[in-house]
Amino acid sequence: MTIRLMFTAAALIAAAACSSSSSNPTTPSTPGGNNVSIVSGASSMTTTAYSPNPIVMAVGGTATWKNNDSVAHTATASDGTWDSGSLAPGASFSRTFPAAGTFQYKCTIHPGMVGTVTVQ
Repeated sequence: MTIRLMFTAAALIAAAACSSSSSNPTTPSTPGGNNVSIVSGASSMTTTAYSPNPIVMAVGGTATWKNNDSVAHTATASDGTWDSGSLAPGASFSRTFPAAGTFQYKCTIHPGMVGTVTVQ
């Protein structure tokens, strides 16, 4: 009887381990998803012009910038590999990040506005 209980307990433990559906705590995430706001008054700001900043996401994630200011801005990679173009007030731009890395970006209209995307 004791051997049977041990096998039953081992089977239950193995089944519980195999059917666990907990989320991976190492998966990067950003509060509110991967949405970045270009905040009101951004042209006179630096690292706080894009919110959140930095943004952290998993490989294959998409970031979306929305211009919530009253003047045009951009979200442009510092190395020039991607560029939103001019974003009028209320406009959005999305970019998918297929590889890991740290990506610096800025507003080409207001170069003091800077941000970072970290893809893990």
